[in-house]
Amino acid sequence: MEEVVLGIDLGTSAVKTIAVNKQGQVVGQTSESLSLIQTEPGYNEQDPDSWVEAVMESIKELLGLDELKNKKVSGVSFSGQMHGLVALNKEGNPIRNAILWNDTRTTQQCQSIKEQFGDTLLKNPILEGFTLPKLLWLKEHEPTHWEALDVFLLPKDYVRYKMTGDISMEYSDAAGTLLLDPDTKQWDRQVGSQLDIGDIYPKLIHSHDFVGNLTEDVKAALGLENEIAVFAGGADNACGALGAGVINETQTLCSIGTSGVVLTCSQENEQSLGNNIHYFNHALSHMTYKMGVTLSAGDSLNWLKRTMFEDESFDDIVQQASESQIGANGLLFAPYLQGERTPHGDAYIRGSFIGLNSNTAKADFARATIEGITYSLYESYRYMTQAHTKHNRVISIGGGSKSDFWLQLQADIFNAEVTPLKYEEGPGMGAAMLAAYGLGWFESMEACVNTFIEYDKTYYPNSENHKKYEQYFNVYRQIYEQTQTLTQQLLNIK
Repeated sequence: MEEVVLGIDLGTSAVKTIAVNKQGQVVGQTSESLSLIQTEPGYNEQDPDSWVEAVMESIKELLGLDELKNKKVSGVSFSGQMHGLVALNKEGNPIRNAILWNDTRTTQQCQSIKEQFGDTLLKNPILEGFTLPKLLWLKEHEPTHWEALDVFLLPKDYVRYKMTGDISMEYSDAAGTLLLDPDTKQWDRQVGSQLDIGDIYPKLIHSHDFVGNLTEDVKAALGLENEIAVFAGGADNACGALGAGVINETQTLCSIGTSGVVLTCSQENEQSLGNNIHYFNHALSHMTYKMGVTLSAGDSLNWLKRTMFEDESFDDIVQQASESQIGANGLLFAPYLQGERTPHGDAYIRGSFIGLNSNTAKADFARATIEGITYSLYESYRYMTQAHTKHNRVISIGGGSKSDFWLQLQADIFNAEVTPLKYEEGPGMGAAMLAAYGLGWFESMEACVNTFIEYDKTYYPNSENHKKYEQYFNVYRQIYEQTQTLTQQLLNIK
């Protein structure tokens, strides 16, 4: 009977589960949707037990597929949305709904942390999305819940606990709490002590660590009989990188979804990088990664479609963009539709088009938007790689990897080789790889990557095109400073 592992990706809008065999082939996949609880503006919550229910339904549906007949599930691992606060009492039950990564209620708590520690803490910017400000908010605004708090977890760790009984947190997710020292890989209890949060820390484990088997109750609910090993898993960005084969210092991940991410790996302890660059532990125990975020990457293209290309497909938009010229006929776009994360860390900056003229056409708007998204990602890339010469290959995933035009544009702007995946499965594949490695299917994660990950055609940079883009990029970088004050004035008009 063929063995498979399950990779479970707990996202914000859905749970996705894939079954992968020893050859790295996806033999089945399912998805269950999730909903947000938004009781006030800026509040984003979910019921932790709704995650467990969705995961169980997703697995049951997967096991019911014809493709899973005569297959033996040997192991399970997880990828999960980062930063979300799951507060448990002494009985191991959630005290309240989980406060998610995209919840923005903690601005005051972030300011309080900055007053004590400066603009960065444990090599990371202090932002509303992280877990520590959520803990402080709970302490200040819900004292009864705070009094009942015994231990905190992150989303996928809670699901894993409910399926195994093990309460723990692995390093790649713990790094996004603002309480883990990424170099020592220990909880920084001094930070916690200064903020008076008490001993609420779970034990720490590696992403590939075996945490136990599925409980008998879970197996019975799923209709399974054999013992199924469960492995810790990783944060969604770490698993996304792993699932794209980005596990060494010569590769960079460029992911364009609703938001955009640029991620580079390192085996060395890095200094605090500033510029709102995140520094986290990878799913590989000997690696860390740096990450820059563009808040409105694919979302900028969605906005463009809604406003100017409503009756046209995304392929049509990209095709028209390719018919414009480098620099979009002198039109630049800053993709700050919902503020910006890297490098500016400004929730109040807004987007703009610069350089409109009487000859500006729809195709120029399309190209300027795509170029602006890519410039924003390139800005993060430059900050993260300027001190290193090893980065020479960009693995492109998401919306930016779906067209020859945009892939070549990335290669020309980044001045690097750009390669998409032949089969893109996202963070769920990274989770499946952690299970495969944990089971001993492979001697190393490198061997697992070589079997599971297949790359497509490589796009090589055109040096003349890069020189042209660099001129426009140098102007693009000035847009933020030139428009920040104007934007603030606009927002202050009542």
